[in-house]
Amino acid sequence: MKTPRKIRHEFVEFIPKDREAGVLYVSIPYATAVHDCFCGCGTKVVTPISPVGWQLTFDGESVSLAPSVGNWSFACRSHYFIRKDRVDWAGDMSDEAIAKGRTRDKAAREGHFGAPVSPPVPPKPPEPEIAKPKPRGFWSWLTGRR
Repeated sequence: MKTPRKIRHEFVEFIPKDREAGVLYVSIPYATAVHDCFCGCGTKVVTPISPVGWQLTFDGESVSLAPSVGNWSFACRSHYFIRKDRVDWAGDMSDEAIAKGRTRDKAAREGHFGAPVSPPVPPKPPEPEIAKPKPRGFWSWLTGRR
């Protein structure tokens, strides 16, 4: 297992396009924390902060993010905790354990936010109006004009 690594946090409104390695960017207005994977692979890691997602703790000096960050869909498959501006490495998990965790997380989100809503069906466009000929009046009928 890797040794713990010291990082720093930065509170921002918008996540910078060019991120600095070893920095956890926290956007309170957008309830999101973003960093480049702390293993060094450079992959962007986005952790939405919510009651059923990650929770962020700021103690006035450092930040912690819970639960752990498991980058299972990345090539590096890194897994770590962020505690008091420090990365504590965790072990790998089996594919079965990952699937079980994802199922649990999905159920928690659906329980909190409600069942997933299917996309709205766009309204049917109005039928094109077909111009109907005006009924002929008595004088136009008599004179043969329209």
